[in-house]
Amino acid sequence: MSAPPPSFALRPWRTDDLPDLVRWADDADIASNLTNTFPHPYTEADGIAFLNRFRNDAPVRVFAIVVDDHAVGSIGVFPQDDIFHRNAELGYWLAAPFRGRGIVPAAIRQVVDYAFLSWPLHRVFARPFGSNRSSQRALEKAGFTLEARLAGTIEKNGRIEDELIYAVRRPSH
Repeated sequence: MSAPPPSFALRPWRTDDLPDLVRWADDADIASNLTNTFPHPYTEADGIAFLNRFRNDAPVRVFAIVVDDHAVGSIGVFPQDDIFHRNAELGYWLAAPFRGRGIVPAAIRQVVDYAFLSWPLHRVFARPFGSNRSSQRALEKAGFTLEARLAGTIEKNGRIEDELIYAVRRPSH
C-alpha cells in the first residue's frame, strides 16, 4: 500500500500568493512542458497578469496547490465551447521540490470531481508532451486513459514533440 500524499490544499489564487507564484513558476523546466503562454522567465508582471485573469471566475477554474500555507503549484480546468462544450481541458504544474510525492495525482482527482460537479461535462482531458513521463504517470494514477498519440504535432523550444491525449469520463450512476 502506498503512502498518502503529503498534506496539501487546493484553493483559489489570492493576490498575496504573488511572491510564491513568481518564485516557483520561474522555472525553465516547468515552462518547457507547457504551452508558450506560460512565460520563462516568469516575472512579477506575469504573476500579476495571471492572478488578474482568473480571480473573478465563478465557478473557479484555476486553483493554487498549497503546501504549508505556500502556493507551490497550480491546477486548472478549462471548459471548452461550441461543439466541444461537454469537454474541459486540465492543466497543472508543481514546483520541483514537491514532485514525486503523490500531490499531482491527488490534486487531479480533486479537480476532476469538482469539474464534473460544476459544469455539465462528459469528459476531462489533458495533453502532456510525449517526453513528459511524470505527467503521463500522474494522469494514469488519477484514472485517466491514453486516448491518442499524435506524432510530431508540438514544437516547443525548437524540439518536436508528440502530443498525447489522456481523458477521463464522467462516471455513470
